[in-house]
Amino acid sequence: LTDKPLKQVLAKPDTLGRLIKWSVKLGEYDIKFEARPSIKSQVLADFVADNTPTECMEEDPSESERDVWKLSVDGSSCITGCGAGLILTSLSGWTLEYALRFRFKAINNGAEWEALIAGLIIPKHLEVQKIEASSDSQLVVSLASGEYEAREDSMEKYFSHFQSLNSAFELLRVLKVP
Repeated sequence: LTDKPLKQVLAKPDTLGRLIKWSVKLGEYDIKFEARPSIKSQVLADFVADNTPTECMEEDPSESERDVWKLSVDGSSCITGCGAGLILTSLSGWTLEYALRFRFKAINNGAEWEALIAGLIIPKHLEVQKIEASSDSQLVVSLASGEYEAREDSMEKYFSHFQSLNSAFELLRVLKVP
């Protein structure tokens, strides 16, 4: 399939120079030329299909779900120290991204707690009332939701600090993400 006029060029008996050489070379093969169909309409159809909401999407989210900010946190530790990455997304899609480096050493669970706590301090100062935080730490999510009980002193301190921040929000959910 081509949109170039090769059929007319190769089928003309009065072609000159290099074209006649190509015509002879390609004439040995059984080449069939077909015009390329217009793809403009297919592009439009694909665009409409990709950008049309599906039935499984919520038509009208509940009032409580409509004004929930999203917070994604991740903590990390290594030999040289620890840090955190935070992404806070507002109702209108406005995004704040933070990369934090802590000047102290901590275990990985401590870094995850530091990330969550730092991530909650920002919306607290912005006076956000409803927030949904996502973390990949099973321990942090389970402690925050009350499924696990803190056994170590450091985890109890982090959990206590988290509870003090929890009271600043009308709604605070901490979800586990892979």
